[in-house]
Amino acid sequence: MASSGGNNTTLIARHTEVAGDLHFRGNLVIEGKVRGNVNAHSDSDARLQIVEGGIVEGEIRVPHVVINGNVKGDVHATRHLELSSKAMVEGNVHYKLIEMVKGAQVNGSLVSNVDMDSAGEPRMLEYSEETVVDVD
Repeated sequence: MASSGGNNTTLIARHTEVAGDLHFRGNLVIEGKVRGNVNAHSDSDARLQIVEGGIVEGEIRVPHVVINGNVKGDVHATRHLELSSKAMVEGNVHYKLIEMVKGAQVNGSLVSNVDMDSAGEPRMLEYSEETVVDVD
């Protein structure tokens, strides 16, 4: 993953285990294991990369996500999600734009959030009138 301009990169190295929630800006690369939620502000240009052998056990809420490791929890990519060939996700995947390479696995639902409002939440459908059907 290419580094962008002035963003800082944080590395959780192989054989390193972190227990607790992570909140970050910039780039985060996970080669080790994280037991907790991984969050970045939805207005930021934050990027998360989970490399082959990397593990996250918790929910992910990051604008740009690249997964080539294991995730046990829901993934919310508010802008872009890439599932590489070694990706294994056990949870629901919410995305605005997705790339999925042959070999990637998702054990859960794929939920498209193309209609995202400015708060990063899916817009609810509005109905102008209710229709009642009588089956008698």
